[in-house]
Amino acid sequence: MKIGLFFGSFNPIHTGHLMLAEGIMNETDLDQVWFVVTPHNPTKKKGNLLADHHRLNMVRDAIHENLKFRASDIEFHLTQPNYTAITLTHLREKNPEHTFSLIVGEDNLRGMNSWYNAEFIRSNFRILVYPRSVQADESVSIAENSTGGNIEYLSNVPALELSSSQIRALIKQQKSIKYMVPESVERMIMEMGFYR
Repeated sequence: MKIGLFFGSFNPIHTGHLMLAEGIMNETDLDQVWFVVTPHNPTKKKGNLLADHHRLNMVRDAIHENLKFRASDIEFHLTQPNYTAITLTHLREKNPEHTFSLIVGEDNLRGMNSWYNAEFIRSNFRILVYPRSVQADESVSIAENSTGGNIEYLSNVPALELSSSQIRALIKQQKSIKYMVPESVERMIMEMGFYR
């Protein structure tokens, strides 16, 4: 199968993530999208993350009705902080029957040169790039990162300006997050008192 890997903290997962994944399925030849829940992104502080298993459970709840989506806890079992190149290598070794593509936002592509083993990723994996808002002066660095590898731009997928940090801020202010996250995720957040 052709698998798209959507890495993220998913702190929490929201409807923007789901619409993006569905749009990528529509625009590519992927058979499935795996949501890879990252315990510790080396570029982010771990202190403001909800516990790994809670974030994984929210992802599972959010996608359980879609047979083309799957939640992955692969990075829970790897050395932290997690580096994409190491995870990709591990997934390919464990699943030789699958072909993996990396799903990244246009903003993440901008900084790919600073990633651990970036050239290995570009040379060995298809990179599916979805639109994200970028500043005019960032277009040059995006172009620099666009050379080499198998980079494919997906211009017809939804680019929602919704973020997990916005959702967490609303929860702290005791404001509604209705329609921003799936109902099951909203229920879990409220029942468990997450992000208060």
